[in-house]
Amino acid sequence: MKKYLNIFTNGLIKENPLLVIMIGLCSSLAVTTSLANGFGMGCAMTFVLVMSEIIISLFRKLIPDSIRIPIFIIVIASFTTIVDLLMQAFLPALSEAMGVFIPLIVVNCIIMGRVESFASKRTVGESLLDALGMGLGYLWVLCGISIVRELLGSGTILGFSILPEQYTMAFFSRAPGGFFVFGMFIAVTQAIKKGAKK
Repeated sequence: MKKYLNIFTNGLIKENPLLVIMIGLCSSLAVTTSLANGFGMGCAMTFVLVMSEIIISLFRKLIPDSIRIPIFIIVIASFTTIVDLLMQAFLPALSEAMGVFIPLIVVNCIIMGRVESFASKRTVGESLLDALGMGLGYLWVLCGISIVRELLGSGTILGFSILPEQYTMAFFSRAPGGFFVFGMFIAVTQAIKKGAKK
C-alpha cells in the first residue's frame, strides 16, 4: 500500500513535473494568465497523461522497442485530439484562449517522459497512479501560478473583481511576470524541502 501511495504522491510533491523536474514549462507559463486557462490546461494535460499511460502500460509487452517512440506519439496525439475537439465543441471560449497550446500537448515533455520512463515498464495500476499524481501535481502548480498572476495582473479571479485597478501590476500578466511567479514558487518549494530535511 505504501508503494502505491509513494507513486501517487511523487508527482504531487517530490517529483513535481514543474517545480522539481522542470519540464513542460513553455505552455505552462504561456497559459497561466488566468485561472480558467490554467485549470483548463491542467485538466487537459491530466486527461491525456492518464489515458496515454494506461494504454501504453496495457500494451507495453506488445510494442517493439524499435518503434516505441512513434507509437507513443500516436497514442498521445489521439487523446490530445479528443481533448482539443471536446474543448472546441463544449468550451469554445477556453479553446480559443488556449490557442495552439492544446494541440502542442502532443509534444509535451511531461507526457512523453512519463510514458517512456514509467508506463512502458510498469503495470496498469501503477501507471494510473503515476499519471494521476503527475497530472494533479501539474494542475495545482498551474492553478497556483494562475491565481497569483490573474489577481496581481488584472485584479480578478475567474473574472470576478477582487483588487481595485490601482493595485494591479500589468507586469504579472506578461511573460516576465510568469517567470517571476514561477521562480517564487520554485524558491518556496526548495525552502520547504530544506526545512523538512532538518
